[in-house]
Amino acid sequence: MGKKKDCAEKSNEMRYRQMGLWIAFYRKLNGYTQEEFAERLNISAGYLSQVESQSKVQPISMDLLFDIADLLGIDPARLLEFKKEGE
Repeated sequence: MGKKKDCAEKSNEMRYRQMGLWIAFYRKLNGYTQEEFAERLNISAGYLSQVESQSKVQPISMDLLFDIADLLGIDPARLLEFKKEGE
């Protein structure tokens, strides 16, 4: 069971990283700086930076995911579009 769990954890890490990339992409597309966006979400800019970072995995709550999507004017599912390794 150890290998299966390790594989699932790696897969989840990739998903969090991809989600962070989507958040950063749509944030920039909408003209927000990290500071402005974080302030509108009532979170710290440092926390947002960790969410968007590719070097650190930072899980977020569904509530925050929905707030981010609402602020960006997109469907939350757009932030959850994942590519498999090698695509």
